[in-house]
Amino acid sequence: MESKRDTTEKDIRAKTVYVESLILSIRHQRVMVDADLAGLYGVSTKALNQAVKRNPDRFPADFAFLLTFPEASTMRSQIVTASKRNIRHRPLVFTEYGAIMAANVLNSREAVRMSVFVVRAFVRMREKLAANQVLEKRLAEIEKKLLLHDSSLRDLYDRIRPLLMPPPEKPKRRIGFLEEKKAVYRARG
Repeated sequence: MESKRDTTEKDIRAKTVYVESLILSIRHQRVMVDADLAGLYGVSTKALNQAVKRNPDRFPADFAFLLTFPEASTMRSQIVTASKRNIRHRPLVFTEYGAIMAANVLNSREAVRMSVFVVRAFVRMREKLAANQVLEKRLAEIEKKLLLHDSSLRDLYDRIRPLLMPPPEKPKRRIGFLEEKKAVYRARG
């Protein structure tokens, strides 16, 4: 039988994974689209965007930004469930800091509760990225060593190769008497 704590931990993990699935990478930043964030916070997209417009000082460019039309159309083509009806409106996207600031501006119970999961999802993604960077660095070191070993092995092979070649053939010495020597021996005797 599962305890209440185990169930809660599973719920936390499940919600964190769900929120993580809503995080996109745009302009080399991890962001959430306004509609997804509004859904998490239990408000309409319009209410979220109005709160952002009413508090422009709380949302500098590194907290939230509008997508360009090409970015928006690319995003819609990649996300099958994205709505086509808002094609003329560019979505607002929020970075990790912007998502937290949005929860503070909305100040609803659901927004505050869900902001914890948003933070966890961003932190989890950051940890995965850090782990990937460590692996990439380690692979680069291994590749460098292999290339160094490869050149060393090639040099060693070039030095050993002449030793592996068969010696040049000497002219074969015939065993027995030569015709000239036979003639000398016959003449003697």
